[in-house]
Amino acid sequence: MTMLRLDNVHSYYGNIHALKGISINVDQGEVVPLIGSNGAGKTTTLRTISGLMHPREGTIELHGKSIEKTPPHDITRLGVVQSPEGRRVFPRMTVLENLEMGAFAHGKPDAQELDRVYGLFPRLQERQSQKAGTLSGGEQQMLAMGRALMGKPEILLLDEPSMGLSPILVETIFGIIREINGRGITVLLVEQNALMALSVANRGYVLQTGEIVLSDTADNLRKDESVRKAYLGE
Repeated sequence: MTMLRLDNVHSYYGNIHALKGISINVDQGEVVPLIGSNGAGKTTTLRTISGLMHPREGTIELHGKSIEKTPPHDITRLGVVQSPEGRRVFPRMTVLENLEMGAFAHGKPDAQELDRVYGLFPRLQERQSQKAGTLSGGEQQMLAMGRALMGKPEILLLDEPSMGLSPILVETIFGIIREINGRGITVLLVEQNALMALSVANRGYVLQTGEIVLSDTADNLRKDESVRKAYLGE
């Protein structure tokens, strides 16, 4: 069943045509990565879905209902929650306060949801009274993801979750992505580490300069010669 559908979406930064008619389907329960180099339009796609940008043309549907003109806070309430590139934690607030901020769209934080986040990220529970700005990069990424999960997403938009992390932490983060998906949360993933992204994915899309140039199953994308040369370092 299709959860999220983008059809012929065009987005702009001023006069810069950033997305040039992209069409994407994400089915319920999938992990779908957007693969591409810097400037390909991956982050712009997530920003357009989450309402931080509005497309000039095209439609975005969640469960068959149009959301392309919906404000970001209402999109969050509908179950589309983004964990942004660069983590963007609130450095002077504690870990717990950051997590509680993730629940703003639903009012009072859910204690059971907090317990589930701590179950996924035990380090956050250990550091719950610590200022977020004092955490390591990996811990801040965990916090950004945990904060997004406090928003009770049906579909989680993850923007470069492995950026700047050591290989061991990258493995940890992608293990957590598998576990999140195993709990029934659909994931749309922007990730430059294409090999890791495809390892957890069902299907994927390749973007170049604001256009979808290839879409296929994760297995076929891993085997595709052009993808291997451009994104898998082979």
